[in-house]
Amino acid sequence: MASKRAADAVEKSRCGWVPAGDDEYTRYHDQEWGRPVHDDQHLFEMLTLEGAQAGLSWSTILRKRAAYRKAFAGFVPVKVGRFDARRRAALLQDAGIVRNRLKIDSTVSNARAFLAVQKEFGSFSAYLWNWVGGHPVRNGWRSRSQVPAHSELSDRISRDLKKRGFRFVGSTIIYAYLQAVGVVNDHTKGCYLYLPRVARHPKPPGRRVARKVSRS
Repeated sequence: MASKRAADAVEKSRCGWVPAGDDEYTRYHDQEWGRPVHDDQHLFEMLTLEGAQAGLSWSTILRKRAAYRKAFAGFVPVKVGRFDARRRAALLQDAGIVRNRLKIDSTVSNARAFLAVQKEFGSFSAYLWNWVGGHPVRNGWRSRSQVPAHSELSDRISRDLKKRGFRFVGSTIIYAYLQAVGVVNDHTKGCYLYLPRVARHPKPPGRRVARKVSRS
């Protein structure tokens, strides 16, 4: 069975950014990237990891992911939001994560901003998916060279998050985040997970949505 799974992994055609022979990257591409996420805890995790990647490679962050989960209380926003100065200082000594004071501090302040969004919208998922009317954006790119570093959508979400007190949420980071959590599906033609473009007409961005129980 294990040999069959390995053979299947080799036979499948994937997006060009997946390094050949990198099992961790392959698993991430196949099982996570571009798949719609509605769980708030997972959304907070990916927002944190995308911010941590700034200036680094995604493979570096993937290899530190388990250490990040341990360091940041499983990415439970209410717990991370309570990290005091002593706890943040201790994280600067943790070799398992990116030891950058600004990134560590921003994770804590982002957790607090994340909780505020949950309170206002019922869940962070409701806030995020409202920007696209609840449906993933399928761009249907034919090649990797067509995929942009940011978009009008990521520009708008980035500006709104910054107004809400989030940090490390520039448009390029947010576009990568939208790809990661499936709000934007950018699997390219030739990848076995590719889906053709679908024209949609989402609701106006930022519209307040009905309250509902958080899934975090």
